Amino acid sequence: MDESNRLTRTKEQWAKARRGGEEREVYYEGDDRLPPGQHLVETFPVLDLGFKPEIPLTEWSLTVGGFVTAPVSWTWEQFLAQPQFKDVSDFHCVTSWSRYDNEWEGVSFKHLLTVVKPLSLAKFVLFKSYDDYTTNLPLEACDDNDVLLTYRWNGKPLVKEHGGPVRVIVPKRYAWKGAKWIKEITFSDKDEKGFWEVRGYSNTALPWKNDRYG
Repeated sequence: MDESNRLTRTKEQWAKARRGGEEREVYYEGDDRLPPGQHLVETFPVLDLGFKPEIPLTEWSLTVGGFVTAPVSWTWEQFLAQPQFKDVSDFHCVTSWSRYDNEWEGVSFKHLLTVVKPLSLAKFVLFKSYDDYTTNLPLEACDDNDVLLTYRWNGKPLVKEHGGPVRVIVPKRYAWKGAKWIKEITFSDKDEKGFWEVRGYSNTALPWKNDRYG
């Protein structure tokens, strides 16, 4: 088994065993904010496929296309020139840990929609990362007030380990739906399953329904 497949199998085992790496647990239940099957942590565990791409800001870009009226390709400077959005939300990992009150700053997905103007045929969104990771969501799930492309976490630049320079945050879904190291966003008329979805993870990923696997 090569290294890439080994790392994938390891993360699959973590998810099935509901592990999250190095964590400091606070409590397990009795909180209305905690979805079923989750436990609270104060740290921010790192889970990935073992490869954390190094992306110089001078080389970073975000391409948005597909079924849109006005496709764009932003450089880092162009991304920062967009209206800035701040939000506080909880973060739920499929491996059973949750972290409360994360402060995010970046560009809201609603703003992105006003820029690219999806066509009426666009019903789904596919996200692709610099490590070739992919994940998918319905457009209606992305068109929410708390969804954003973030480059700052708790007042500091988002580090590489957590998906910097820029990652996607979708608080109402398990965190694998928020692609790290985001590179491309494609609007489509059909649903294309991403990396974990084709490997048996839920296509909808709703924490409050304990919706982990398909």
